[in-house]
Amino acid sequence: MTKTRKSKRVALPAGRNSYNIREVAQAAKVSVATVSRTLQMPDVVAPATRSRVQAAIERLGYRPNAQARMLRTARTHVIVALVPDISNPFFAEVIRGIEQVAHQNGYSVLLGETQNSRAREKAYAELLETKQADGLITLMPHIPTLAMARPFPIVNACEYVKDKSVTSVYVDNEGASYEATTYLLTLGHREIAFVTGPMDSPISVDRDRGYERALQQAGIKRDRRLTAAGDFSVEAGIRAVDGLLAQQQRFTAVFCSNDEMAVGAIHAIKSKGLRVPQDISVVGFDDIRFSRYTDPPLTTIAQPKDELGREAMSMLIELMRGTDIPARKRILLTQLVVRGSTARCPGKVRAA
Repeated sequence: MTKTRKSKRVALPAGRNSYNIREVAQAAKVSVATVSRTLQMPDVVAPATRSRVQAAIERLGYRPNAQARMLRTARTHVIVALVPDISNPFFAEVIRGIEQVAHQNGYSVLLGETQNSRAREKAYAELLETKQADGLITLMPHIPTLAMARPFPIVNACEYVKDKSVTSVYVDNEGASYEATTYLLTLGHREIAFVTGPMDSPISVDRDRGYERALQQAGIKRDRRLTAAGDFSVEAGIRAVDGLLAQQQRFTAVFCSNDEMAVGAIHAIKSKGLRVPQDISVVGFDDIRFSRYTDPPLTTIAQPKDELGREAMSMLIELMRGTDIPARKRILLTQLVVRGSTARCPGKVRAA
């Protein structure tokens, strides 16, 4: 008869009364979230993983605090959606998609504007820690530090983070930027100005890469004097084009990293007595609602804004339900929408 070997408990370090859940996770070589699910909803955890966690619990003699467990399992049916700038109409359309799926599933959405303040981010993340919210959707290029330090349900939307443990949904920004620049090249434009977004954002970096790749493929060496820094605001588009024209830079088209800057670019071009698109063509990125009503209507890259929001909320609901699924990165399709702000290259343009 084979004797069953009982696992011996691991002795506690001096001065310690018990092991914590992170130490159990380390011993079982799983995430803290997996240990939590094993304790609360064992049926959703794979049998092999569940056995490994339970063995670690027994070996360490871990005993979860009953009151803390009760607090952890409480549900508020509230989620937090963080945006850097609530005045940006792009975010409004994504939030609509989030709200639709949230409402259909019995959740309320608490909208938080961070204004790029880490203190504000921390304050909203603390709502999860104090169990005033069940999950977080962030429309920023990073995750609040406090939220990353805990096993909270988190989804990153529109922007993206490189951390493979974070579930994200976004578009192929480099590919879309490449398509927009290539379209201008097919119209005969060779001197194409580019207005970037903030370069600490991965999507801005990717849109810059797409612009440069399209030029390279067409055999055109990039002229850095035709690149102007922006921050996704209308005012940034005005400043960028004013600066390019004031410096006597020659260009027949300008591609802006978002629609708001493209609106500013059109304003700046027309304020100098030039015409869009007869003198300078303009392309944007996002296809916000107002882009079809500019004068002329804006050619742009359309992001599936409603779908981005709906997919982000659907992913978050899966995580909040404790489903034992790995983090995912989903990429949605974009579309070039051609309107009246672009035309064939008319020749060289220089500021008066």
